[in-house]
Amino acid sequence: MEIQREVGDLLNSDLSIQRQGSPESLKQERVHVDKDQVGPVLGRIPSGLSILTAQSPDGDQTGMLASWVQQASFAPPALTIAINAKRYLNDWLVDGAVVALSLVGESQMQYLSHFGKGFEPGVPAFEGLSTELTSSGLTVLSETLGWLEGTVTGSVDGGDHRIYVVEITAGSPGELLETEKPFVHIRKNGFGY
Repeated sequence: MEIQREVGDLLNSDLSIQRQGSPESLKQERVHVDKDQVGPVLGRIPSGLSILTAQSPDGDQTGMLASWVQQASFAPPALTIAINAKRYLNDWLVDGAVVALSLVGESQMQYLSHFGKGFEPGVPAFEGLSTELTSSGLTVLSETLGWLEGTVTGSVDGGDHRIYVVEITAGSPGELLETEKPFVHIRKNGFGY
């Protein structure tokens, strides 16, 4: 339970790396729900933790801890990634942008603490870590369960998050894929990380 609290603290702390301005959807609550009833159930929807690599139009790369990633399609293989609408990274994730995900294992807490607070633009996110490059030149973590790479094919406003559809174009299993379980994040309350 302590680990889950630490993950929540790290995910909440990454909001300090914010994008300028905020979408209209952040200014007003769209639907009234009983948070005391909905929150505990919503928070029990499990999500795996990954490190998302994205690249700016200028070629700068960064990494961030992503907890809302879900497979969305078999054919073509695709997934969705939800990014807080306040993050500057949303400006990089235009249709056609290439991104990568490194899948974090349950024993790999070092990646949560390293990527949990996010990085300002231009700060090297992968410094001091074992990495490799995908065929598209994105940096991925070489000691995780594996990685996937894909192209953003669309996005939708999800309220305080922007949801991206990523069509998978490449991937590689890591050495730990068969021996370690993925890190699964379960929250106490669905209204916070």
